[in-house]
Amino acid sequence: MRLTEAQSLLREGRLAEAERAYECVLEQTPENVEALNVVGLAASRRGEQQRARELLGRATTIDPADARSWHHLGRIEDVAGNFPQAEAAYRQALRLDPQFFLARLHLAALLERSAHEDQCLVHYARALRDAQAGGRWLNPDSTAPVVRPLVEHAVLTVRSGQRTLYANLFEPLVERYGREELVRVERCLRVYLEEEAPSYPDPRQRPTFLFFPGLPTSAYLERAAFPWFERIEEQYATIRAELLRVLSSSQGRERVFTSDELASANLRGTGALPSWDGYYFYRWGVRRDDNCLSCPATARALESLPLCRVREHGPEVLFSVFTPGTHLLPHRGVTNARAVVHLPLIVPGDCALKVGGEIHVWQEGRLVAFDDTYEHEAWNRSSEVRVVLIVDVWNPYLSEVETAALRALIEGIGDFRKAVTDA
Repeated sequence: MRLTEAQSLLREGRLAEAERAYECVLEQTPENVEALNVVGLAASRRGEQQRARELLGRATTIDPADARSWHHLGRIEDVAGNFPQAEAAYRQALRLDPQFFLARLHLAALLERSAHEDQCLVHYARALRDAQAGGRWLNPDSTAPVVRPLVEHAVLTVRSGQRTLYANLFEPLVERYGREELVRVERCLRVYLEEEAPSYPDPRQRPTFLFFPGLPTSAYLERAAFPWFERIEEQYATIRAELLRVLSSSQGRERVFTSDELASANLRGTGALPSWDGYYFYRWGVRRDDNCLSCPATARALESLPLCRVREHGPEVLFSVFTPGTHLLPHRGVTNARAVVHLPLIVPGDCALKVGGEIHVWQEGRLVAFDDTYEHEAWNRSSEVRVVLIVDVWNPYLSEVETAALRALIEGIGDFRKAVTDA
């Protein structure tokens, strides 16, 4: 009964009465972890740090798996200036609950005061990411007043730290080629950091990750921008023959969507279960050597192209296999800095690609390039398999300097995101 009363008083914000009620709870049940936390924090607010430390220390001893108690103990040690002890308590809370974003926020602030800039940046970013994933810290209304100044500071720190980190990645290119060659890349970075609003020439275009400004905009790209198209089309018969040789076996093929949940969310079918498989030559930027050896002519042709090479990201190059009745639902790509090229190899009737509302019917042996940041979908409504060779290449309207800078920038963003995830 006393505990219920204490909890009710705490919810109503009647702190002094709640503390007295929790004191009564402790008299009856000295090992009540919730009461130890509330009374310990109240003692800390009054400046009774020794008592607060004793109460929270008891809580962590009684229930070592309670992340909340470790976080509160960290706050008490932090306020007292015992920074190594505070850091150890915060880190223990996060070991127990890696998504405890408030503990991570306080750890980041402590690391910042201790001049560990790289670590504090990663932990601020992870705290913001985890909180916002749960609908918190999105704006002042979703941020408790007591932490609002620190959250606002974290946002500014992450933005500034990312700018410095990413700008430094292509500084050698600035020194070599001059800043004039990188004006569009600088704008791209400002848009990514939300320092500048994106200006889409075509409202249908919406990259999910990175918008590169100043590029010609259309759902389908002009053939004239790809001087190598005819050379690849001349090799259509050879590439198709290699496809037919490997198509009859499942060896070397992988699901494009790596989980049933993703497949269910993105594929529909008429009749049989829809299926999208890939015989990959590159996936997430990693070369599939065995598949390349099995299709040597295709592999040689691919290596001659301006593939969008970004460590752990691209290119994605594959024989794309739609089983009969498969429909890939509308979706968008990550960046307009690349172009997606299709070489149709097996195209039965009633198969098509739709980009930005414009339908394109594949013609076997004839290449087509499109900007996948437009909403796009594809379908095979026939009773036969449909196969196209999909190749990611750099947008042909980028300069070599810009592609080098973009490679450095995207790899840097990927490295930072991985560090945040692993924090």
